[in-house]
Amino acid sequence: MTVSDGESVTVAEVLALPVLARGLPKVVACHDRLDRPVRWVHITEWANPTAALDGGELVLTTGIGFPARLDDYAAEIAEVGAAAVVLELGRRYREVPHELVAGFRTRGVPLIVLRREVRFIDVTQELHALIVSSQVRTLRAAQRVHDTFTALSQRGAGAGEVVRAAVTMTGHAVVLENLTHQALVFATGERSLEDVLDRWEARSRATPSPADRTAVRGDEGWLVTRVEFRGRQWGRLVMLPTAEEPFRAEHVLVLERAAGAVTLARLTQETRWEDQAHRDALLDVLEHRQLSWQDTRVRIAALGVPAQGRLFVVVLIRPVDRAILLEKLRARFEGSALVGDLGERGVGVLLTFREPGGWRPLAEEIAGLAGAAVHVGAEVGELSDVARSAAEADQVAGAVPPHLPPAVYTIRDVGLPELLYSLRDDLRVQAYAERQLAALLSHDHTHGTDLLGTLRHYLASAGNKSTTARRSHLSRQALYQRLRQIEQILGGDLESGDLRAQLHVAVTALDAQRAGRSAGLSAGLSTAD
Repeated sequence: MTVSDGESVTVAEVLALPVLARGLPKVVACHDRLDRPVRWVHITEWANPTAALDGGELVLTTGIGFPARLDDYAAEIAEVGAAAVVLELGRRYREVPHELVAGFRTRGVPLIVLRREVRFIDVTQELHALIVSSQVRTLRAAQRVHDTFTALSQRGAGAGEVVRAAVTMTGHAVVLENLTHQALVFATGERSLEDVLDRWEARSRATPSPADRTAVRGDEGWLVTRVEFRGRQWGRLVMLPTAEEPFRAEHVLVLERAAGAVTLARLTQETRWEDQAHRDALLDVLEHRQLSWQDTRVRIAALGVPAQGRLFVVVLIRPVDRAILLEKLRARFEGSALVGDLGERGVGVLLTFREPGGWRPLAEEIAGLAGAAVHVGAEVGELSDVARSAAEADQVAGAVPPHLPPAVYTIRDVGLPELLYSLRDDLRVQAYAERQLAALLSHDHTHGTDLLGTLRHYLASAGNKSTTARRSHLSRQALYQRLRQIEQILGGDLESGDLRAQLHVAVTALDAQRAGRSAGLSAGLSTAD
């Protein structure tokens, strides 16, 4: 497939003009080359007309001045790059010479004969008017393209806007990819996402980059232009063909101007497009933003992350320094996982793996990279269930206090302390802890005692006084005295299993609230620093 100058007049269009149609034109050589553009019209009877030609002309002649060797004439016409030759029969030739037909056919130049006389001056006037009109349209189209992409660049448009503008102006699907053949930004136009991105990496690798800036390449006939960044090739813009319309010169212009606008956008925007593409794809999965799960699977695969026949798990991390962790994760899991900053939810990772339980060594590796707790959702076998895995990871992340050591935590690790930590901001839980412990807390505050600490050890020891005394570093007599004092303040019997259960919940809830306040204070100080 080649690029046609869709705004120029072609040989076929010239033959359809009434002024030439009256001459009963017949194509006798290279009928398949009638899409060649006609730049101008030239009437000549010279034996050697090339001195007056620059290429792209439609040559009109009666053959009066043809040289003896007609093959030489065809060779010279082909060498100068004329669009086609129109020979009017009657003045010198009643039938077109076979040598002339063979000469033009061999060299790929259309030869047309007119079997009825026409006024060449009428042909030139009509055709020149048509060519000039076409050139004006071309200039106007070029100005429109220039104005569109200049305006986008001036207002700081991102790559997505630039690509969508290219699709709107041409009707062709356009994809921005990096050098590793990841489809980062795309707009499909009237085509389906699956049709455009299915097996993207394999198809892209089979499509070589053009030696020049822009060209049609590969078996599929993609129009490809290079995208540069600071003097080096960074990626490619690809325009996919349609069966209905060939690529035109305007499409080349649009793609090249889009590539320039993309380069400017990359210079002015802080977020790397690879990072944004992975984050967007991750949110597509978590928030069901694609029209179909097949589209989601294709989208993920186009970023180099395998999704077919895989199991999935969502991992959330809330590190102190997200930027450093994101950089580490992207370097480690390039092509095997989706990584993105999910805001308040933390750093998200969608792991894909083949064998059940295959997520655990990966999650443990993430914990080592993060130096922080790693919260893992349920292992699922379908993309449609990934949101459930994310919800479970969210639940785990909300339940695991930040002071716990770096490790992998799942829903199985959420016990009573973790549950109450996740509910620490619930007013009902706060009111319950206050109601159960207010008198004891007031006594400690007033008298400088630590009866709450003694109660905590007693409850943690399941009411075993020997264990409590050892953990509290108290004599048994001192412990008994403190326990009686706690009973008097709280107005209950600590030997009661029900009371101990109520107090255990209350103390655990109070500890969770204090841990939450401490974590919030640390985060605030970290932000201030």
